[in-house]
Amino acid sequence: MIWDWHFAGKILPDLLRGLVVTVEATLLGYVVALALGLVWAILRRSPSRVINQTVRWVVEFIRSTPLLVQLFFLFFALPSAGVTFSALVTGVIGLGLHYSSYTSEVYRAGIADVPAGQWEAATALNLPRRRVWFGVVLPQAVRKVIPTLANYLIAMFKDSPLLLAITVPEMLHSAYDVGARSLRFLEPMTIVGVLFVIVSVLSSLLLRRLEFRYGNH
Repeated sequence: MIWDWHFAGKILPDLLRGLVVTVEATLLGYVVALALGLVWAILRRSPSRVINQTVRWVVEFIRSTPLLVQLFFLFFALPSAGVTFSALVTGVIGLGLHYSSYTSEVYRAGIADVPAGQWEAATALNLPRRRVWFGVVLPQAVRKVIPTLANYLIAMFKDSPLLLAITVPEMLHSAYDVGARSLRFLEPMTIVGVLFVIVSVLSSLLLRRLEFRYGNH
């Protein structure tokens, strides 16, 4: 099959619309992963052994289960229990839930790296627990792990094609539809690959800037 530049230009708008959905799902999923991962990390430091161990096993279960299985469960199994979301919302929840198990460990490492003296000083000042976490500990912990957290954004973007399996109209889904209608897969699949490379490379360059900025503080 010979590359057709006219056909490639004709299908590019469809693929770019798919890219917008891909980026949207990735960014929203990333927000979920950051927020939920922080919740997991804080609960893991709970003085209650029941809470601590329960969260530990939940996080381990999520991390040990393939993302595709989780997406299928959310999209196909939950509706039988009366819980139904759109394909895009399901994809966002699935990505966020899956990656929260990784971001939680990043947060935990950052929290563990906060000097013990900071905790002791906050205790000596009799600060409320919420203020200790959000005013003393987390600002220091999160700043140290920003580059590592950013790595998971790129990884999530690369995993986004799995959303094709639950009919989210992301970039690979768009490419497949174009190929199925035209019986030409060379151009759409190649363009999708190139777009993934471009976005990933640009994201990596931004990540390096973050590492340089926060690695020197």
